[in-house]
Amino acid sequence: MSKISLTAIIPVFNEQSTVLDSVKRLLSVEEVDRIFIVDDGSTDNSPAILQKIELENDNVTLFTNKPNNGKGHAIKSVFQHLNTDYAVIHDSDLEYNPNNISDLFKKINNENSNFILGSRFLDNSKIQIYIRTFYANKILSRLFSFIYRVNITDIATCYKMMPSNYLKNTNFIENGFAIEIELVAKFLKYHSLITEVKIDYSARSYKDGKKIKLSDGFLYLYTIFKYRYL
Repeated sequence: MSKISLTAIIPVFNEQSTVLDSVKRLLSVEEVDRIFIVDDGSTDNSPAILQKIELENDNVTLFTNKPNNGKGHAIKSVFQHLNTDYAVIHDSDLEYNPNNISDLFKKINNENSNFILGSRFLDNSKIQIYIRTFYANKILSRLFSFIYRVNITDIATCYKMMPSNYLKNTNFIENGFAIEIELVAKFLKYHSLITEVKIDYSARSYKDGKKIKLSDGFLYLYTIFKYRYL
């Protein structure tokens, strides 16, 4: 059986202090064949850093969106360019450990396309900076699991590994962080194979550049019901 190919998609918005290290760490993951970086209207020095990364690495392709339209818009803008079997989302900060991508990759079902989630909450020892964020994620994950009749511990995780055919053949609407809900919800309309894998996580503060806000939590909540009943 031929090797399953994988593209990592990295949305970037004003991450000049972390994006170089983030991509360097990702480049060392042998399962990743291609890297799509989407500069979503950055106004800092990120564009120059990303251009240099693309120039120095043959497997990296840089896409540029202007103006900034949100994480959802950034990642879905490159779905039609995918030519690998699977794709995984990787953030441009340093909260996630790219080595965990190998753990997700091992869970790909060779016979039936499946959706693999990297869960931050399968190991409750994770250190969280914001307790409210921790419990909000827990509540949203339980609510999603109840409504969609699945067992998911971390619906808001960045690490989602998905079949490329699913991404290319599905119409996605969300432009912001609510894409995290939409990606899973629409997959469950036609498939049931959801796999969770324990991953490492190192939370950062708003002072260090964390971007998700309280309003995104309420949008998550609305989106859970939206794609189940509307």
